[in-house]
Amino acid sequence: MHPSPSPSSVLLVIAHGSRDPRHAATVQALTARVRALRPGLRVEASFLDFNAPSVESELDRLAAQGEREVVALPLLLTRAFHAKADIPAVLDAASVRLPGLRIRRAKVLGPSPLLLAAVQRRLEEALHDAGLRPRDKSSTGVVLASAGSTDPEAIAVIAEIARELRNTGWCSVRPAFASAALPRTEDAVRALRTEPGVKRVAVAPYVLAPGFLPDRIARGAAEADLLAQVLGDCAELAHLVVRRYEAAARPRRAVPGPVPARTVAGAVASPPASAATAARRSHRAAPTPAARRRGGLIVLPSGRAG
Repeated sequence: MHPSPSPSSVLLVIAHGSRDPRHAATVQALTARVRALRPGLRVEASFLDFNAPSVESELDRLAAQGEREVVALPLLLTRAFHAKADIPAVLDAASVRLPGLRIRRAKVLGPSPLLLAAVQRRLEEALHDAGLRPRDKSSTGVVLASAGSTDPEAIAVIAEIARELRNTGWCSVRPAFASAALPRTEDAVRALRTEPGVKRVAVAPYVLAPGFLPDRIARGAAEADLLAQVLGDCAELAHLVVRRYEAAARPRRAVPGPVPARTVAGAVASPPASAATAARRSHRAAPTPAARRRGGLIVLPSGRAG
């Protein structure tokens, strides 16, 4: 049984969009699975680019139909440029344009144990299709290939997921990127070939739907032994969408906090920043070189894959 946080809240998923018709078809298939999980919930799809309806037009339509509350949920795997800039800008403008429509904002999909389970599912399907058994994962190296981003946070998330995937029994796991960062898929495949214990290499696309960058990942997997499918409309992804919706739609309770100290003039004094907070502020203020290296991964100065 799923709780019903707010029966009036429409779920509006926001996908990236692509000129490749398989992308929109996959998004629609995923939303259909979500509707099956929550029959009483109105679920609509929208796109940032290339496909219709746009986020703006879909919000306008919902408001014109008398809907009062929408949960906007980005179908994005990491908090990169689209999640931090594009989508907030669109939703901010809509909130001003449509004052009668309350827009709640859900978190992006990743990271989540359900996404890790979805990657595992696709890899195990690839093993099965190749006539291999689950125990063969212990001699299989995996390239976790994402679309790529210049955002350090997104790069770090992919590297962490690769480490978590390695802990599930695969011989070795390396992250790779189709754009904006290095290594590329083909380079990670070749590197895995040299690692002790690796008898075969599988490429797992860490992308939601087919399109331009997933096709680039597939080309980079030409020298691999196995290529898993994109995450697509798998059950784990549909359940994750429902979870993100419920977390955003559920009314938030106020959490009591300490009474702030006041200055002599009566103004609220800001608490001193912790060392971690100060370090983060310093990191954000630091100038960005043409290319940054993080944990062996090189972030290039171009490309904005959300």
